[in-house]
Amino acid sequence: MRKNLGTALRKRGRRGSYFVEFALSFWPLFVLMLGIVDFSLPIFLRSAFTSATREGVRYATTFQTLPGLNHTDSIKTIVIRNSGGFLNTTNDMNKIEVRFYNPVTFNEVTSGVKNADGNVVEVSVAGYNWSWMVPLWRSASPLSFTVRSADRLETLPRYAVRPAAP
Repeated sequence: MRKNLGTALRKRGRRGSYFVEFALSFWPLFVLMLGIVDFSLPIFLRSAFTSATREGVRYATTFQTLPGLNHTDSIKTIVIRNSGGFLNTTNDMNKIEVRFYNPVTFNEVTSGVKNADGNVVEVSVAGYNWSWMVPLWRSASPLSFTVRSADRLETLPRYAVRPAAP
């Protein structure tokens, strides 16, 4: 009986210490978890944009177009669709660039048939800014992403029509 009384008294004295221990351990763990999320999101974002530009290049090499759009705008739309929701049509269309290069001179093709056979198509997402969730320093500037992907355009299939690429 006396043993149970001593245990009850000790438990009663420790009752408030659980909340203190929780408060002291919760905040460092919360900050650590927030830091992990804050540093992993830009890595995920870069991976998502890399995948989206690769899909845009794959789409460009097939010479397909979406209804009502030219070749370049179709590629940009495919990149937006594959960006995981980080890019949207209204604001971020100008951050996606589609360029065609002559493989012999390595100069950008600015006139004539841009998407001619053998040319290199480069799709890029440039100037996308990501702000930190928790700025640790007062001058925490946002990260700016530029992701590129490129491939060579092959010959069109027989009887296929080359889409316009302004």
